Amino acid sequence: MTPVLVFGLAALIVLLTRRRDGRGGRPVPGVAEVAGFDPAAYGLVPSAQLDPERAGPPMRLLRRKELEALADSCLAGGWRAAEAYVAAAGADWDERWSRLDFLTRVAAERDGWLTDWEAAGTAPCAAATVRARLLVQRAWEARGSGFAAQVAPERMAAFRTQLPAAYELARRAAESDGRDPGPWVVMITAARGMRVPRREFRALWAQVVARAPHHVGGHWQAMQYWCAKWHGSDALMLRFAVRAVHGAPAGSPLPGLYLQALSELESRHGPGRLPAGRRYRQLLSRVAAALDGVAEPNDQVPLLRHLLAHFALLSRQPALALEQFRLIGPWCGAQPWASAPNPVRAFDRARALAATTASAGA
Repeated sequence: MTPVLVFGLAALIVLLTRRRDGRGGRPVPGVAEVAGFDPAAYGLVPSAQLDPERAGPPMRLLRRKELEALADSCLAGGWRAAEAYVAAAGADWDERWSRLDFLTRVAAERDGWLTDWEAAGTAPCAAATVRARLLVQRAWEARGSGFAAQVAPERMAAFRTQLPAAYELARRAAESDGRDPGPWVVMITAARGMRVPRREFRALWAQVVARAPHHVGGHWQAMQYWCAKWHGSDALMLRFAVRAVHGAPAGSPLPGLYLQALSELESRHGPGRLPAGRRYRQLLSRVAAALDGVAEPNDQVPLLRHLLAHFALLSRQPALALEQFRLIGPWCGAQPWASAPNPVRAFDRARALAATTASAGA
């Protein structure tokens, strides 16, 4: 349901699941280097330092401790810290969405604190949005991740039974705060699984963009609706993603949506059916420039750089791919490498190809 990155707080999911086991991102010893490839000659970190446990640099210690304390407070039964955490985002709707995402993941562990927050009625939109997101998440868990034809009938029935409740709750949340696009993003997410017709979906999407024209999470969910595996086509999905690239404001990671559209195409058809031509090659350079302009730290950018390196290499732009590999550094715990039997070797081979091909063409 969520993006590569949600486009959510991917690092925080890891934080919740292993924050007390003492593990850190450590290089995997004994991985053979790509024969004849000297990373240092191209400004890349040594192969022995590659780390498949992370997509990017670890979260700053102070930030990690703040989030641990927030999660602990919620899981112990408190909700006031959660309310203050959401309120502190103000009208930065992307940041607010990320904070609601984090709280949804905490609630997935234990949700008694969320019930108490809803009952208090002090922030009805935020609390109801978290609950609605949690219901959508559980509906998708009931369904599973396969294509519709691969999902057992009883799982599909559970999925479609749960979504209307989430949709209705999100609708009521929207009524309690007309400014917040968050409930509408939940509605378009549920609408995809509810098989809402295109005309009705466009009306819902208009409500999102009226409040936050460049909402990153909202664009991800809308793109999913327009992809061929749901209610659109390859062409409609790609058109939607390209418009997002051209319309994104400076400093936004939204242009990365194009990379996620390419991932959808690749997973559906293989690399041979990716868009070609000068226009699409230039789009990758435009996405790279946009990512360079995103303020640090940003959890989405490292994930997107991995995809950018991959697709730049496939589109025969090795210099652009090499630039991304230099910016990525030692971290290789992300797609597409994470799907390989040996992510470190897959990552190392890709950057070796980018480096040697870029050097040959220089």
